[in-house]
Amino acid sequence: MDIDWSTLGFHYTETDYIVRASFHGHWINGELVGEWSAPYATRNKMIPVHAAATGLQYGQQVFEGLKVFRGVDGKVRVFRWKDNALRMQASAVGLKMAPVPVELFEQAMRLVIAKNKRFIPPYETGATLYLRPILFGSMHRIAVGPGHDFEFVIVASPIGPYYPGKFHCTSFIVNRRVDRSALFGTGAFKAGGNYGSSFRATEVAHLAGYDCLFLDSKFHRYIDECSAANFIGIKGNEYLTPRSTAILPSITNKSLMMLAKKEGLKVTRRKIRLEELADMQEAAACGTACVISPIDKVYDPDHEITYNFGAEPGPILTKLYHDLQDIQYGRVRDTHHWCTII
Repeated sequence: MDIDWSTLGFHYTETDYIVRASFHGHWINGELVGEWSAPYATRNKMIPVHAAATGLQYGQQVFEGLKVFRGVDGKVRVFRWKDNALRMQASAVGLKMAPVPVELFEQAMRLVIAKNKRFIPPYETGATLYLRPILFGSMHRIAVGPGHDFEFVIVASPIGPYYPGKFHCTSFIVNRRVDRSALFGTGAFKAGGNYGSSFRATEVAHLAGYDCLFLDSKFHRYIDECSAANFIGIKGNEYLTPRSTAILPSITNKSLMMLAKKEGLKVTRRKIRLEELADMQEAAACGTACVISPIDKVYDPDHEITYNFGAEPGPILTKLYHDLQDIQYGRVRDTHHWCTII
């Protein structure tokens, strides 16, 4: 195996195994009844899918993302995997799919880590083993409606930082012409369709040298998401993050809010008007992939306004970033019991 761990980006690298499990059932009076198979590992990364599968036709597909860390002590840690399992269950219910039991999620997770342990990067590199659990409808159906058969898969890949430059700043541009999700739609679920529908905006932003800041779909006035991540703003001694039914509940954001409270910050979740950026000293995107990605500026092309936060990450977000990474890599005591040692 010839991998330069220190130069890995956020892209797929082939590993030895994926892990799969299948659900077969039927609907009875609006309730899905059936059974899951035991998880198994396979070297075959190709999955035969019927052309009329509900995952292909009607978007019955959700996924998750979590990281496996090799710590300073050499131990292997998984960060808050149960939260991912529960969020995937919520996403499955939201798209009328069979929820993956937490026990099955854990069995499959442990199996895929064990089978791909040689791909867990060394501690010194800062790289991690990324796990991508996927759930999709495999039943063939032409009539519009939910399926009753599903496939659960976990793919593993070693990754580097999501944004180039590691803990460096990123610029965002406001988009009022594309909505990431609707207020009472699927935004709170980790559904693939949410990401696919955002590409019209994110790809245009990337070509212009930015990432994309989405606003709420009703008024286009309030901050929604930073591309595929939650938004954080620091205003004085206050940690601000949006509250909306259209936003994915980020496990990273939830963790950072707890750490912010520990640091004495006031944590507030509420609607945040775009123009409030002018009163903030720091801003960032946060999520499993990027952890914290500080924002240096937000450009609003419709009003020709630029909100500047500085070319270097601010002190509060820098502290929170290192506090979280210290827990994930075992450099400090995990008093929150967020990490599971494998």
